[in-house]
Amino acid sequence: MVSNQAQGQSSRRVDDVVLAILCLFIPPLAVYLYEGGITQRFWINLILTLLFVLPGIIHAFLVIFVGI
Repeated sequence: MVSNQAQGQSSRRVDDVVLAILCLFIPPLAVYLYEGGITQRFWINLILTLLFVLPGIIHAFLVIFVGI
């Protein structure tokens, strides 16, 4: 049987993979899910994605995986 700690780490990895995929295809949704709601970071990402897709993707990765 897998311990609770191992399940937690596995679940965290799955969450990270899902967020990474969302960062590539729908960056504002990834930021929204990570932040838990509509925040200033979400709006910045939405604007970046609508104006220029690549900066929106980069911003989403920075928010989620670097923690800016």
